[in-house]
Amino acid sequence: MTGQWLAIDWGTTNRRVYAIAADGTVVASERDDRGILSVAPDGYAAEVADIRARFGDLTILCAGMVGSNRGWADLPYVPCPASVAALAEAVRWVEPGRTAIVPGVTVAEGRRRDVMRGEEVQLLGAVSAGLAPADALLCQPGTHCKWAWMVDGRIDRFVTAMTGELYALIGKHSLLSAQMTGPAAPGTDFLAGVADAADGDLSARLFGVRADAVTGEGAIGHAASYISGLLIGVDVRERLGAGDHAYVLADATLGGLYRAAIEAVGGRATLIDSQAAFVAGITQVWRLIR
Repeated sequence: MTGQWLAIDWGTTNRRVYAIAADGTVVASERDDRGILSVAPDGYAAEVADIRARFGDLTILCAGMVGSNRGWADLPYVPCPASVAALAEAVRWVEPGRTAIVPGVTVAEGRRRDVMRGEEVQLLGAVSAGLAPADALLCQPGTHCKWAWMVDGRIDRFVTAMTGELYALIGKHSLLSAQMTGPAAPGTDFLAGVADAADGDLSARLFGVRADAVTGEGAIGHAASYISGLLIGVDVRERLGAGDHAYVLADATLGGLYRAAIEAVGGRATLIDSQAAFVAGITQVWRLIR
């Protein structure tokens, strides 16, 4: 393998382009809001042409929602346990020799089905780059938080929680939205929410935020932080217990909330650079398809 190439982490609302040297070093990158919701179904070829105009006439490997039924091509999911090699085998060239897409991953446990597109590259990259052990619990917070159990460097199973989306919906469209001023922070109110999540009565605890305000009790000082603690607390308590170790792929702000919640329930958390994990994962796939 010689020469530079381009990787695109192409999500629903955002997109990040990386120019990567043959040794895996990122030489340039760019982030924009040209996610799949901003691209017409027949507009992907023009999008990558514009990217090549900026970065050079290079081969492109994409991952994420660009491989969905709303993206450039609807790729079948790779079943768990999923490895880098399995992803590479299922890569599809949408422009022969020019542009390819990495598939997503699926898992089935009883009646529950789950899917991911794009996160699998980061999860496998975290392990391949040595950012997390080959056998580990990885957490990728976001709109839809992914929890993945890695075994021998593969995604053995995973579960998705709509934690971030629920927080956004409550903050924008619920009775509690007027109380959720300012960003959530991992302080006293957040930790109170994590603690109160232990009883599992989420809907009642949420209405308690309203009752606290209208009765003037004032037990909850910062509603956004408390509600964030409730939602993340439910998520974290369901996935791990005292002594468990989770590797969190997130920025310092969101990752800090999850780390605080994990530590509050007696677990341990290590933050991982999600961009470094993506670059490591996509580079591993690239080397197998060249």
